[in-house]
Amino acid sequence: MSPSAPRSRATQVGEAFSGSGPNAAHINTVLGAKGGPVEAAWATALAMPRPGHAAFVTVIRPDVAVKPLTLFVNKAALEAGTTHANLTWGAAQAGVACGVVDAVAAGTIPAELADDLLLIAAVWVDPAADSEEAVFENNRDATARALARGARGEPELATVQAAAAEPANPFFRQS
Repeated sequence: MSPSAPRSRATQVGEAFSGSGPNAAHINTVLGAKGGPVEAAWATALAMPRPGHAAFVTVIRPDVAVKPLTLFVNKAALEAGTTHANLTWGAAQAGVACGVVDAVAAGTIPAELADDLLLIAAVWVDPAADSEEAVFENNRDATARALARGARGEPELATVQAAAAEPANPFFRQS
């Protein structure tokens, strides 16, 4: 596999949901090679914060950025000093970082390509979230699963077409 094409795709897009209630995690991932369109999107998102949304480089701990370099993009607007902001910058960030490390350890992201790839993680933390441990674990699990699903090209079109008969998500169920 060349650094320009993780697995068999130039860009891998993944999605996963983990947990339930306000401490659940919903992650979208976009993984691609440095020098490609993911790098342009990564740099643009980092350079263009907007009120309540400031993308940042995901770290395992201060001064230890996760590899592949991962841009954390919050989906829900943050207000400094709130529990929601602290859970997003703390537990969710740590969960995403560990989920990326888990994906490398599992071979989902080949270790030899980690320096050649960039990852964008769009992360939902419910403003009503209240459990640091649950937010951490759910984000860790959802990140690793989103990356694995992206590597496999999931979901298959037949799965999408079958699910369209009864669309549902945590905010909607067709009656």
